[in-house]
Amino acid sequence: MQSSGFLTGIPEMIMKSKAIPTSVFVFGLVSFLTDVSSDMIYPLLPLFLVQYLGAGQGFIGLVEGFAESTAAFFTLLSGLWADRARDRSKLVLFGYSLSSFSRPLVALAWNPWVVFLIRFSDRMGKGIRTAPRDALIADSVPRENRGRAFGLQRSMDHAGAVLGPLLASLLLATVIKNLRHLFLLAAIPGIMAVILVAWKVREMKSRPQSAASSAGISLGPPSGKLRIYFAILFLFILSCSSDAFLLLRVGELGVRPALIPVIWMLFNLVKAATTMPLGALSDSWGRRRVLLIGWFIYAGIYAAFALAHSVAHAWLLFGLYGLFYGFTEGTERAFLADYADPHERGRAFGWHYFIVGWGALPASLLFGLIYERFGSKAAFLTSACISLSAAALLFCFMRCFPSAPKVRSSGPVPA
Repeated sequence: MQSSGFLTGIPEMIMKSKAIPTSVFVFGLVSFLTDVSSDMIYPLLPLFLVQYLGAGQGFIGLVEGFAESTAAFFTLLSGLWADRARDRSKLVLFGYSLSSFSRPLVALAWNPWVVFLIRFSDRMGKGIRTAPRDALIADSVPRENRGRAFGLQRSMDHAGAVLGPLLASLLLATVIKNLRHLFLLAAIPGIMAVILVAWKVREMKSRPQSAASSAGISLGPPSGKLRIYFAILFLFILSCSSDAFLLLRVGELGVRPALIPVIWMLFNLVKAATTMPLGALSDSWGRRRVLLIGWFIYAGIYAAFALAHSVAHAWLLFGLYGLFYGFTEGTERAFLADYADPHERGRAFGWHYFIVGWGALPASLLFGLIYERFGSKAAFLTSACISLSAAALLFCFMRCFPSAPKVRSSGPVPA
């Protein structure tokens, strides 16, 4: 597609006349409620592990890395199964239920390994639901609106991540003094999300038959350009350690514990405000161009965290960090939906999340060990160098394969 310019592309795509299907809004609302629940807990989890349960930074790296790898493994399995399943909505319901009912059990943990098991269960649920959900969204909209649709779903997800920390801060500042009580209250929005999935999420009525029955199960990643992209993506993911280390870093820079949920809220506010318009921009400006900007932003932010030395730097950089997600989250999902054949979109999404998750384990372990042994500056600069190298390779990939393929599409499926 021809570019109409960065500034004109955003309003042009947001104001397109084709409506986003109701199913996308439903998934967005479910993600909103789930993230309210999750982010009442997650920003405070490193503090809970260190101060309440006596864990170290290395253990936090193990927990977060293994948790994301678990999500990746089950996302791959559910993605492969989703291409053959007659009703993908059942996988989505089971995944949301498992996460929503296990996550608040952190409140009952008496040692770090209990948290490890709970995070395993939570991320297993995430893995089971993610690929079928994204495949359902991809099937529900035409190609020219996919960036906007995925951006909307991710923006609502991030809006929940704004409200969750805000609720946590308000409750801790007023009526709740014990983190365990706060974690129990986080069950309420999660249960509401499960009820909404059971009530509203259904398989697409006009789903192509080949997607459900004729496609054989192939364990390998999709071939062609996607396979090259996945190799570059894996290198980039090696720089993407858990955000828990960013939360520890802002604590080192002087942000008080009571304000950590607020800085996490700011981060998610930026994501919520930018993911839909920047995802829409990729519909007109090109997926890989928008994605490349996001990767370069990531490298710059991590380098800046290494050199930061004040509370003001912590707030500024955490806010700017949200731009990385704004540029990449909706864009990368639309990119995969464009390049994958309709009958193997589940496999494409499954492999994407598998690479992201399994790369997160060595990334978080490496970052945690460097952090412990050589300090935060060395850890953040290492990640910045790796991500910059991956961004350079993505740039070469973009130059070698400048045009997007014509995807055989069955068209939008009515909600």
